[in-house]
Amino acid sequence: MKTEKTKSLAGVELLDNLDKLHTTELGIERIKRNLSLDTDNVAWWCRDKISSPAAVIVRNGKNWYVKIDGCVITVNAYSYTIITAHKDNVI
Repeated sequence: MKTEKTKSLAGVELLDNLDKLHTTELGIERIKRNLSLDTDNVAWWCRDKISSPAAVIVRNGKNWYVKIDGCVITVNAYSYTIITAHKDNVI
């Protein structure tokens, strides 16, 4: 059975390892396209969003999901790779 961890556990672990956060070339293009970003440093942009006090961080299985400013950032919990980010379509 998969369990979700709240920010108290998962969020602290992710925040403690922000220096390991990175993405791939394909990840950069995907995130820029999905969020209509005009920045060349997507990893820094994501790091800034994730470290915001308003960020809601949940771990589900092998990924962290970070909800902030109308978007969801997905990070692999083992490699700290930013997999994707997209607009949060919750109304």
